Amino acid sequence: MDNSPQGGKAYGLLKSQQEEKLNSINEAFLSDQKYAEEEDLASKLDLFKNKYMEFDLNDKGEIDMMGLKRMLEKLGLTKTHLELKKMMSEVAGGPSKYSISYNDFLNMMLGKRNAILKLILMFEGMGKEQEQRSTGPPSRKTFSDLP
Repeated sequence: MDNSPQGGKAYGLLKSQQEEKLNSINEAFLSDQKYAEEEDLASKLDLFKNKYMEFDLNDKGEIDMMGLKRMLEKLGLTKTHLELKKMMSEVAGGPSKYSISYNDFLNMMLGKRNAILKLILMFEGMGKEQEQRSTGPPSRKTFSDLP
């Protein structure tokens, strides 16, 4: 009988291995002098790691075309295949790459260059902060508000 984990256990193991790998990349960024001036670097890296893992659909440690498409659709932005390819090449640093590695993702988010994807993700993050700040009673919900 094969004792290898199946189903949910295998997926959980895969995700924890992926998280360990991404944590080691985060450690390298934390000790990199290039990012020493970055404010709240540890918390930013943790946030980026969680966002990255959410859209690494193939669990290979990279965001492929479908992962990027899903990420943008979740933000309410539908993009054409050509637009997705352009974004990927902008982040990955070349037209022949059809996936975004975690290093590429962090370099984009922490770098000075304003890639389209970075602007979209930062805008989404700012929108979430605005939502959390609203005060007063919650707005009345209707059936059309249900997912």
